[in-house]
Amino acid sequence: MTTPAIVGPFVKSSASGQQDNCVEVAPLSDGGRAVRDSKDKPGPILMFTTAEWTAFVTGVKGSEFDL
Repeated sequence: MTTPAIVGPFVKSSASGQQDNCVEVAPLSDGGRAVRDSKDKPGPILMFTTAEWTAFVTGVKGSEFDL
C-alpha cells in the first residue's frame, strides 16, 4: 500500500484566530485528508481516506458528535 502524499498546505479554521490549540487539515493526493495538531507541527499526522473524511464531515454536519 502506498502512502498518499500531502499535496496542499495545512490550514486551520479561521475561527481559531491566532491560537495554537486546534487541528490543521491538508489535502492528500488520493482525495483524502491529513490532520495534525497545530501545537506539534512536526509530530504525528493522521491520514484519512476520502470515504472516512466524508463520513466524518457528514457526521459533524448532522450533529452526530454533539454532547
